[in-house]
Amino acid sequence: MEKGKPSYETLQQEVQQLRVALEEARDTIAAIRSGEVDALIVEGELGNEMYTLTSTDLTYRRFIEKMAQGAVTISKEGTILYSNSRFANMIDTPLSGVIGLAFGQFVKPEYQGHFEQLQEKGWMEDTIGEVVLKNAQEGLTVQLSLTKLELDGGFAISIIITDLTAEKETQRQLKQQNDKLEQINHALELSNHDLQQFASVASHDLQEPLRKIQMFSSLLKKKINGLSEDAHMYLNKIISSSERMKQLMDDILNYSMLSSNQIKYEHIELQQLMNDLLEDYELIIQEKGANITIEELPAIEANRGQIRQLFQNMISNAIKFSRQNVSPSVFISGRRIHSRSFEAPEQHDGPFCRISIKDNGIGFDEKYMSNIFSLFGRLNPRGMYEGTGIGLAIAKKIVDKHGGLITAHSIEGIGSEFIVVLPLQQF
Repeated sequence: MEKGKPSYETLQQEVQQLRVALEEARDTIAAIRSGEVDALIVEGELGNEMYTLTSTDLTYRRFIEKMAQGAVTISKEGTILYSNSRFANMIDTPLSGVIGLAFGQFVKPEYQGHFEQLQEKGWMEDTIGEVVLKNAQEGLTVQLSLTKLELDGGFAISIIITDLTAEKETQRQLKQQNDKLEQINHALELSNHDLQQFASVASHDLQEPLRKIQMFSSLLKKKINGLSEDAHMYLNKIISSSERMKQLMDDILNYSMLSSNQIKYEHIELQQLMNDLLEDYELIIQEKGANITIEELPAIEANRGQIRQLFQNMISNAIKFSRQNVSPSVFISGRRIHSRSFEAPEQHDGPFCRISIKDNGIGFDEKYMSNIFSLFGRLNPRGMYEGTGIGLAIAKKIVDKHGGLITAHSIEGIGSEFIVVLPLQQF
């Protein structure tokens, strides 16, 4: 062994002493962080010196260490005076490599300028901003919340660091879903436009040959004599079928037009509109011996053509689906109500109205409720009651377009009540 050099055993003893000292230092730091000690006695050149932690420091450190967010305290110069373990984990750096360094060292270069602005502003007022921290991966997007603190040794800034990884991922997914929804909505708009165009063209193009079928069938019936009874029956079937076909095309065209978002709203006196409808139905009312009573109805803001069609379909059904040997009786009433609900209480100045169309017709089993408002929904054989099965589907779509509700209550052989809730104003 060379003279002056320590022996292997001596080196081992020194290493062991350093390990013990390091372990004691770690225990001391852990005790300080957890608040288990409130004073330290340090041996120095001038003898033993005592360093105390105030109760405020203890409470602060206990709270900070248990936080799910990162937390640091920095000096005026930006030096990290204190850090919790969470921040060290965020930047993939041992806690011993954090204390005493400038916080800006852990901010990615492209965000340094922004951090400096936040730091400067933080001395004047509480402030919040986003930066990206350096770590072992590509970087960590965080939110910094800066607050000025007054400590025993002067002023400092407390920074709470919140990991935004999950939030950013959620935002990314939401944006992705919104982009998909926009694409789907655009495709649906194009599809609806194409369907409207198709329905319009198809209905108009089919009208002409259908008119010819009706016209020539009627001419045959009038001008050809000596037709057999069967021939007359076949001819009548052609005429009635062509009439049903025309009505079906008209209804399909009306239904397709309801898909348009270009709706013109105006002030409508429902009372007057109902009276006009009764004039239109004057002949069939007399023919059926129907009794229709209309109570006072409110005024609403709506599309005149669509609302007229809505109540036209409702009154038509009430008269049409009557019981044999029983005169149809229809009672129409309206009340202003508190909210958009069938059960909403009455309110004389309420923003909605509830309109009831009640009849004494054939009624229906309520287990078929979901069918009556669907397209081509029919509960009775076509031979018993004429119609296309689109009327109530049109009614529901009109109500939906106006931001309302529609439902029905019915008992077979007793009658039905259709209830419509509509807003008085469109926004």
